Amino acid sequence: MSTNPGRILDLFAGPGGWSQGLRTLGLRDVGIEIDPAVCATRAAAGHATIRADVAAHSTAPLRGKVSGLIASPPCQTFSAAGLRAGNTDLPLCHQVLDDLTRGHDTRTTARAACTDPRSLLVVEPLRYALDLRPEWIALEEVPAVLPLFEHTAWSLTAAGYSTWTGVLNAADFGLAQTRRRAFLIASRTRPALPPEPTHADGGTAADLFGEGLPTWRTMGDVLGCPPGEVITRGNHTTGGSRFPTTGPSWALTGRARSWKLRSGQGWKSDTGRSAGITGRFERVISEPSFTITGTANRCKWVGDGVEERNLTLAEAALLQSFPGDYPFQGSRTSQFQQIGNAVPPLLGAAVLRPLVSSALEVAA
Repeated sequence: MSTNPGRILDLFAGPGGWSQGLRTLGLRDVGIEIDPAVCATRAAAGHATIRADVAAHSTAPLRGKVSGLIASPPCQTFSAAGLRAGNTDLPLCHQVLDDLTRGHDTRTTARAACTDPRSLLVVEPLRYALDLRPEWIALEEVPAVLPLFEHTAWSLTAAGYSTWTGVLNAADFGLAQTRRRAFLIASRTRPALPPEPTHADGGTAADLFGEGLPTWRTMGDVLGCPPGEVITRGNHTTGGSRFPTTGPSWALTGRARSWKLRSGQGWKSDTGRSAGITGRFERVISEPSFTITGTANRCKWVGDGVEERNLTLAEAALLQSFPGDYPFQGSRTSQFQQIGNAVPPLLGAAVLRPLVSSALEVAA
């Protein structure tokens, strides 16, 4: 049965990272999200949303109506930023994936046995995929979840999908951030392949097959001061921010161009852009940033060895490739969490472009 190419379902939709990526491709999704502040952000940004618990939502009303499935299950139980209770729950997650593949839903029993019930959310994409049989699937999570994505891919392959799993670095796709995330890509109609990088660490030289790749973008590239409509919140003496809608706060001018961004985390946020900066929690503005997380409000700009101020909400959004004036809702803490937990729209678009190409051809 043919499905409408525009019907794309986004599980654990968040503030709209995947949605913004789709929007740049001329497509829309419908997200399922339970957090009221996040739902408010999606509404303000114009993204369709069903407020519901993904794990409790029935797939029956969606059968035959979904051509694309996107999911970024909550990563707290597997993330290096948390207690990693998900590691303890891995055997249960693998068991439920096996059970779902065989047509048995054992989620309720397994959830009661989990150290952290949120760990089991990682199996939800397979439940939806096996029941809805979308044309294509794109999943994203922290790298620690890759073994579960590989297990999910095995189940999808048995169901007739071509699959690819691996870890992508956001800096290879135009972000000024060395964010590494695991992805699962699957398709019933074409080979599932990872997106082609658009940038490279240090760049690559041109060859007989075309021009080389430009070097990774830096925080300075993204947080420069391009022309645009200026928005003022407060003033310089009282701590307010002034920035163009397409750029950062006023403070990243003049001597601030030699500033460094220091992570407020006491944990290893990523593996760095190369062996030379592995594990570094401080980057100069002429480098990509480390991974922007939900606690990015603790990050500090450091000038001449002195902590000058915190990273602003607009700057965090820009480093995630959201517009600087994206309408995040909720408390300030919630807004930073939404930014850090989201799929960067630029990376989402890179992953989705090959999968939705048939829909783009229909639209054209």
